[in-house]
Amino acid sequence: MNTLRDMILVIAASAPGFQQRKKMVIFSFVIISFYLLFSYSETSTAYDTITLSQSLSDGMTLISKNETFELGFFSTGTSSNRYLGMWYKNIPVQTIVWVANRQKPIKDLSGSLMINNTSNLVLLGQSKTVAWFTTPMRKAQNPVLQLLDSGNLVLREDNDENSENYLWQSFDFPSDTLLPGMKLGKDLRTGLDRRVTGWKDQYDPSPGNLTWGMSITSYPELTTWLGSKKYYRGGPWNGVQHNGRPTAQPHPLFKFLYVENKNEVYEVYQVVNKSILARMVLNQINNLRYHYVWIEAKQIWRMLNLLPRDFCDTYGACGPNGNCYNKKLPSCECLRGYRSNSPERWNALDFSEGCVPKEKWNCLTDGFVKYGDMKVPDTENSWLNKTMTLENCREKCLNNYSCMAYTNPDISGGGSGCVVWFGNLNDIRVQQDGGMDLYIRVPVSELDTTDGLKWKIILTVGSAIIIISGMLLVIYYKCRSRIDPKKYGVMLGYTSEEKKEDLELPLFDLSTIASATDNFSIGNKLGEGGFGPVYKGTLDNGQEIAVKRLSNSSGQGLNEFKNEVILIAKLQHRNLVKLLGCCIQDEEKLLIYEYMANKSLDFFIFDQTRGKLLDWSKHFHIICGIARGLLYLHQDSRLRIIHRDLKAGNVLLDSEMTPKISDFGLARTFGGDQNAANTDRVVGTYGYMAPEYAIDGNFSIKSDVFSFGILLLEIVTGKKNSGFYCPSDSLNLIEYAWNLWREERPLELIDECIIESCNLSEVLRCVHISLLCLELHPQDRPTMSSVVLMLGSDIALPQPQQPGFFIGEHSSGGFSSPFKNASPSINGLSITTLEAR
Repeated sequence: MNTLRDMILVIAASAPGFQQRKKMVIFSFVIISFYLLFSYSETSTAYDTITLSQSLSDGMTLISKNETFELGFFSTGTSSNRYLGMWYKNIPVQTIVWVANRQKPIKDLSGSLMINNTSNLVLLGQSKTVAWFTTPMRKAQNPVLQLLDSGNLVLREDNDENSENYLWQSFDFPSDTLLPGMKLGKDLRTGLDRRVTGWKDQYDPSPGNLTWGMSITSYPELTTWLGSKKYYRGGPWNGVQHNGRPTAQPHPLFKFLYVENKNEVYEVYQVVNKSILARMVLNQINNLRYHYVWIEAKQIWRMLNLLPRDFCDTYGACGPNGNCYNKKLPSCECLRGYRSNSPERWNALDFSEGCVPKEKWNCLTDGFVKYGDMKVPDTENSWLNKTMTLENCREKCLNNYSCMAYTNPDISGGGSGCVVWFGNLNDIRVQQDGGMDLYIRVPVSELDTTDGLKWKIILTVGSAIIIISGMLLVIYYKCRSRIDPKKYGVMLGYTSEEKKEDLELPLFDLSTIASATDNFSIGNKLGEGGFGPVYKGTLDNGQEIAVKRLSNSSGQGLNEFKNEVILIAKLQHRNLVKLLGCCIQDEEKLLIYEYMANKSLDFFIFDQTRGKLLDWSKHFHIICGIARGLLYLHQDSRLRIIHRDLKAGNVLLDSEMTPKISDFGLARTFGGDQNAANTDRVVGTYGYMAPEYAIDGNFSIKSDVFSFGILLLEIVTGKKNSGFYCPSDSLNLIEYAWNLWREERPLELIDECIIESCNLSEVLRCVHISLLCLELHPQDRPTMSSVVLMLGSDIALPQPQQPGFFIGEHSSGGFSSPFKNASPSINGLSITTLEAR
């Protein structure tokens, strides 16, 4: 009976009578058809288990009991390579969570998975070559392979479902994904090291350079490696959570369990609600670890967090003995008792060489200072004792010259145990969620409390000197404040007939400023503008200042100097730079400002390395601050002021990255209801001027709005409008942005430095607002009050029209540059009506 026909004929022949035989033939046909259909289904689609006598061929799949996961063969992209892998059964977009033959793909559809006679899983490819196999610890009598709803593929004895007795399981050999229930760590008995390794790229599942696992030291910690180098530390377990993890425990969705004993060290996480699908994935493309949950209602994977999350998370961001605090800029500072190893590099924001001790250590006089909320140092050179008290821990560390820090390794229940670090302290940061106390060794001169009569005497005498010096300084400045304001006005070059208001502004001696700037040394020079150079200085009372020195060769400098003194002395706003005083003596004319530790905005946004120090939240904070400062000038100050030279270089940043608009030398004031004016002397910076101002000399508050639009675009893109280069036909940043906006491709504008941290809706809103500010006609541009409202709310925005000032003859409908036939000069453009800066 080799065919269906033979079977039917035999059955029919055994029945008497034609009608009966006919009915029997039909009945037999139906029964055998059902049998064959069932047999075909059995061989083409597997369920959750295969046995020793079965195999899984390409085109067949295993499906877990509740249809959560599916095991089968797949390809990536357009490649014909075939891999045995696992994915979610009911998620529309195939999401691979495990791959067997990562390093040896099968080149055709001949793949077949089977259990051999030695209880090994074997994956065969073309010509029966072995593409992948397992090595169980023992042989089973009746082995079966089963796919569980947890995503674990297990090889076990047929009648034994105890997980402790599995012959082999995929959870011990992760690919790029960590699923709930997977152990991340090491079996100390067998040497099995469970690590997650990213794909080589989006379409190549072979192991990449990014690896995540447990670093086994005296104080084990989660670590991510890029190649052989540490890339990110999750930190050690502190009794509550891993110290470097950003989210404090307990977590509403997950439970994290850490196990450390003589047999194994690992962490495992579980979902609180079993219906939640979650995964942690290493992404080789951008070297990040993502944590996702599936949102069924929206049919999307929602990202809960990613690591590293900021500059301070990068391993050794501040070098040895450097402390990283992401809410400050610069983010790095040396620990107390340490100084930068290379001041020149440190000042250039290269922190790789870290810090070194200021003094030699002395076990008799050294002490410890407490740092709170810290991610503790790399535990590679550490020593741990789980029973020692904190006080005994301190003594042990103090008596060892090599011991640099100590703390309680377990912070639960009030703290217990002792861990100490030897040598350099690497990869420290302020960790406000889950941070720990860290006691760092310092010389006695750095201690908060004195030790012994000698230091008490020194402190007392020093305090007396400071108090007396302070009193003398107060008397000195009171005497200086008595300078006749009329004399001050004469020094500025004003006469009584000009009826200028008296200015309440301190007047500094030239000798004081010369001493503060080390006689205007090159080493203290911060930069130079059209008015002349700017120097950093330190007054005798320790206050840091910035000094603008009027250049004798500047024909416009004196007018700028007078203008800036008059205007800025009357302005008070947190987003405007503060003028501390001036100096008019001999041939020198100096303006003294508060010193801005983080220089100017262009120092960061136009540099790919420094730009990474500012995430999107800081960018947006700066944008909103500039807008509020400009609104104050236009509307809220005593005089309506047009800045006329708003650009990235004229936005200074303080230690908290608060923006301060500076350089009012070109500013003009309007009185009453005046909103616009005209000039024959066009001044400003090429690339920031509104078209009506550059061409006709007409300026208004809308000229500043145009400049703000360009500045906003530069902040988002990280590119300068002046000197912008694009391989397309766009000849400046404005036209480039407009073309991408029209083509519905605005995401291509976003600076790579902020793409990972940005809020896309905020960024796109900023691009939209910038284009509104760049409208061709001044009356179509919003006011700064409208801009501030648009930045701070979700109100609907009007569609932008084609912006003005397209540079180039090919631009249709927009402004062509009035300078295209001009010859550039050393200061910008040689136009009789234009004085570019």
